[in-house]
Amino acid sequence: MKTIFSLLKLTLITVVLFAVIYPLAIYGVAQFAPNQGKGETVLVNGKVVGYQKIGQKFDKPNYFWGRPSAVDYNAAGSAGSNKGPSNAEYLALVQKRIDTFLIVHPYLKKSEIPSDMVTASGSGLDPNVSPQGALIQVKRIAKERNLTEEQVKILVEAHIRTPKVMGTATVNVLELNVALDELSKRGS
Repeated sequence: MKTIFSLLKLTLITVVLFAVIYPLAIYGVAQFAPNQGKGETVLVNGKVVGYQKIGQKFDKPNYFWGRPSAVDYNAAGSAGSNKGPSNAEYLALVQKRIDTFLIVHPYLKKSEIPSDMVTASGSGLDPNVSPQGALIQVKRIAKERNLTEEQVKILVEAHIRTPKVMGTATVNVLELNVALDELSKRGS
């Protein structure tokens, strides 16, 4: 009987600690984070359209495309493909992505396609592309949106983020597409 009460007391303490105190502590710390721990949202007319740090699927020709995703942009299942560069299935998938990209961008050569446009990131949810990945899509976007290539190129260049210390320059695809919609509205 003494053992049962000890175990019940330990269970109650553990439940209170990990189901009440710990979540409240994390919530309290999150209040000091950007956006109070709710993620870095992208808003359009006061409505959340996505998150800055999570890639989304854009496959319509009038939007910039992001990196392919090994998990079809499912944030609950973040993962890479786990297939190495010598795996025949992986190579076939990358070739299919290259072929699709070239069909939609007939003005490009295979050698001009940056690797980030045909390979998924380790998380499968990379929200960014390289500046080159965005710039090679300018011609298609301009044609689809009835904008000049110069207008679209200026928009891309305005959204290039350069690292403060180390790393590579990136373009957030969601933010770029939101800005593209704004530009199209002003242009009409």
